Amino acid sequence: MLSLNQRLSQQQKLSPQQIQYQKLLQLNNLALEQRIKTELEINPLLEEEMDMSLEQDEKDRNSETDSEKSSDSEEETEVKDSDDEFDLEDYMNDDDYDQDRVNRSNDDDFYTPIAPSRRSIKDYITDQLRMLNLDEDLAILGEEILGNFDEDGYLKRDLADIVHELDMFDHIKIELDKAEELLKKIQKFDPVGIACRSLKECLLVQLQESKADSYYKYLAIKMLEDYYDDFAKRRFDFIKQKMNLTDDSLKETVELIQSMNPKPGEGRIDLIETNQITPDFLIEKLDDSWIITLNDKSMPSVTINKSYLEMFDSKKRIKKNQRDKETYKFLREKFESARWFIACIQQRRETLVKVMRAILETQYHFFDKGPKFLKPMIYKDIAEIISMDISTISRVVNGKYVQSPQGIHELKYFFSEGLPTDQGEEVSNKHIRERLKEIIDSEDKQNPYSDDKLAEILNKEGIQVARRTIAKYRDLLKLPIARLRKQVL
Repeated sequence: MLSLNQRLSQQQKLSPQQIQYQKLLQLNNLALEQRIKTELEINPLLEEEMDMSLEQDEKDRNSETDSEKSSDSEEETEVKDSDDEFDLEDYMNDDDYDQDRVNRSNDDDFYTPIAPSRRSIKDYITDQLRMLNLDEDLAILGEEILGNFDEDGYLKRDLADIVHELDMFDHIKIELDKAEELLKKIQKFDPVGIACRSLKECLLVQLQESKADSYYKYLAIKMLEDYYDDFAKRRFDFIKQKMNLTDDSLKETVELIQSMNPKPGEGRIDLIETNQITPDFLIEKLDDSWIITLNDKSMPSVTINKSYLEMFDSKKRIKKNQRDKETYKFLREKFESARWFIACIQQRRETLVKVMRAILETQYHFFDKGPKFLKPMIYKDIAEIISMDISTISRVVNGKYVQSPQGIHELKYFFSEGLPTDQGEEVSNKHIRERLKEIIDSEDKQNPYSDDKLAEILNKEGIQVARRTIAKYRDLLKLPIARLRKQVL
């Protein structure tokens, strides 16, 4: 049976300005720069403002009288449109809007680029590939192999699959043994071990090309070929017995293997093509004061195009025909969009600085003394300080970085849960991880601490932590269990 029910509900709807503000808020400075460039392309009423200091000085010196006359003239000829919610003069004479341009930081001396542009390792290997003077088919295969590296320099795809895929083209015919031969040549490029398919293959290639002592080189290759699984699980006593090695020979052989680079792609730091981190905030200490700078010096500074404003004003005053009305409607929409965009940019800047200032005040001891002094802090803490919603804090924090005397950190780094101490205080879980790493780094490598022992040590220091929490933090630090940390005598 159908029935009518009346229900009273309260809903919150976001205005277009609020939606745009929230979208801009979550962008980092590099993404915002691209967003501004896109807006400049689609909105003719926006224009990039170049260095106008000299022109402005000239105007200030020579046009004060003309400005007054122009203002008087515009006031006399102004015709209000009853449908308009704003006026051109309000925009042109409002000091607030003059500040709403996307301004760049005036602090030109503080920021220096984090890292210079670098060639990718793929470019470096490609140069070596071309020196082989391969025929066309093998050259194509070589480039295909280079395109399938992972970030550590390993070949991600099966070589047979790559060859099969290329064989689908009528003009390319490559035998698998020829492909394997080419791959072996690439693996001996600099850095040696690149394009290997497993850690075992990577280590063997490096050992074969190394200039180490021939005896220990022979033992290392044999150890990996015959007892790789035992080596990976650090069953050195078993290997020593099977290979009939002395303690010294075992130690020298294991150290030779461990001296090889397990990640040849990552090892060539000067050649890796990485995403350069450009901090969104810069924090420096001058005397006893901390200075926060929003790192938007390279950001395009945009303002309203005055030529279009004049056209808009003329169309607003005189709407002779339908075409004039349509032109006026278009310019009005673009004008409002430009105003909203500029206002949202300015509001974003203010919000970002507020959040960063609150983080600095809360984590003052971290910035002054280092990671050991990081305090437990959650989004709600910052939201309450600056009287904003938690979702706003989340948007600001996500993907933003700050450069300070303590290095470059993602803003998320400063937020962590706390664990209780015997003194009734709370300590950040990041501080516990730092302390855990210190303990493991200083442990006896022949008798490493178990997770239970690590928990016991921290509990004696007044930090109440369970063994399973130790295991979790150790995994986050990418530290193996005690048995795998044990080193050979």
